[in-house]
Amino acid sequence: MKTRSQPIGARARRFILELPQENPDGFGGMIRSYASGPQVWGAMEMLSGSERVRADRPEQALTHRITLRYRDGVTGAMRLTLGLRRFAIRATSDPDGSRRDLVCLVEEMRA
Repeated sequence: MKTRSQPIGARARRFILELPQENPDGFGGMIRSYASGPQVWGAMEMLSGSERVRADRPEQALTHRITLRYRDGVTGAMRLTLGLRRFAIRATSDPDGSRRDLVCLVEEMRA
């Protein structure tokens, strides 16, 4: 089944794909940091928002769908940034297998 691709003009937001880097912390563990990678254009739509209590503190979770031009090698260890907003990638898919679009399901990270 062919799905209709988004027009290029709909991808009006410039994201930065951040790549994970793990460095030893000196105690046998690892510290994960992120380095800026390529800039990619994409379209973003909000899917849902929820609120939960964690450790006696209210916490909000916002999930979005970000559609990018297909890019090989995007994994859940990476994240996307848009200005000061950060999005953890939870899942990626090529919806119709044509390698035109890459759909990322992401969760917005709160600082």
